[in-house]
Amino acid sequence: MATYAAVEAVVKSLGGKKVLRTEVRTLADLNRVVLAGLPFRSLRLVSSRYRPERRTGVEQLVVPRTTMLRREQTGVLSVDESERLERLARITALAEHVLESHEEAEQFLTSPHALLDGIPPLELAVTDLGARRVEEILWRLEFGLPV
Repeated sequence: MATYAAVEAVVKSLGGKKVLRTEVRTLADLNRVVLAGLPFRSLRLVSSRYRPERRTGVEQLVVPRTTMLRREQTGVLSVDESERLERLARITALAEHVLESHEEAEQFLTSPHALLDGIPPLELAVTDLGARRVEEILWRLEFGLPV
């Protein structure tokens, strides 16, 4: 997935220009938006890509349950929460690209994975290093390398 296509897929899942209120075309643009704090609505849009019974769990990977109401009221996520949300959106977009199916991507991301110490990829992807591990597996699948 080329960089522009990757950014475009992530931006689309975060709500695009309408929700982000600015044009985001490059990694630098995306970084600027994340550092400013993503809109709370972006969290709802990313979680809506998952089955209803998983949405709350996806949201709580980004924002602790005890903080959720406050973020909903302010309408803006903190920088740390925005970074976690961007990672989850990026991993989701990459999984959908590689597996060529939203359903297969969701299954992969939410099921324990042996190469990730039995942790579901989505849970591991909340940290930068965890996201890199998940991306490595997905890129190996994409290029037909041993996983």
